Amino acid sequence: MSDYDPPNTPLDIVHADHEILIVNKPSGLLSVPGKGPHLADCLIARVQDAFPTALLVHRLDRDTSGVMVFGLTPHAQRHLGLQFEKRQVKKTYVARLWGRLEPKTGTVDLPLIVDWPNRPLQKVCHDTGKAAQTDWRVQSYPEGETRVRFMPKTGRSHQLRVHALELGHVILGDPLYAKGAARDYPRLMLHSEELRLRHPDGGEGMKFRAKAPF
Repeated sequence: MSDYDPPNTPLDIVHADHEILIVNKPSGLLSVPGKGPHLADCLIARVQDAFPTALLVHRLDRDTSGVMVFGLTPHAQRHLGLQFEKRQVKKTYVARLWGRLEPKTGTVDLPLIVDWPNRPLQKVCHDTGKAAQTDWRVQSYPEGETRVRFMPKTGRSHQLRVHALELGHVILGDPLYAKGAARDYPRLMLHSEELRLRHPDGGEGMKFRAKAPF
């Protein structure tokens, strides 16, 4: 992470009201600060500059872009946190994968745990891993690759990246898991496209989207 050079772009606000804030995070920006002053710039810090009461609910990897929700009150943070914990939040990601993924729909059910000697990498482990499930649906087959939607049922660290690797079709531009030509892209081709959740004030179902920039 010593080469951390986050994009200097303004906040992309998707939605804001009295309880929640939805932001489209750029690729290359940490969700929360890392260790050391050189890793202090992050989305939560930028958000709190504009919305001082904003509270973290969940995270996206540094290299993943897309929709994130923040609570603007302690009640909203608790309410949203419970929705994530109970797997009631429906998440949809868009990714570009190396090669042709077939069949067009399916589910990956492989438990994940940190690969301790090689952290922050994660790995599949049927003995000590935590349950992780990802549904997928192919959108199209551009030349030499697959455009796919991932619908994770769980929220493990690097879940989509490792599950794609285990499918044999790594996410393009992945600096940790891709090799050779699959790695030679300007960014990780993974974007949080949509969140469906219940509003903390009244429980109304809401859907928030941000189109993938690739």
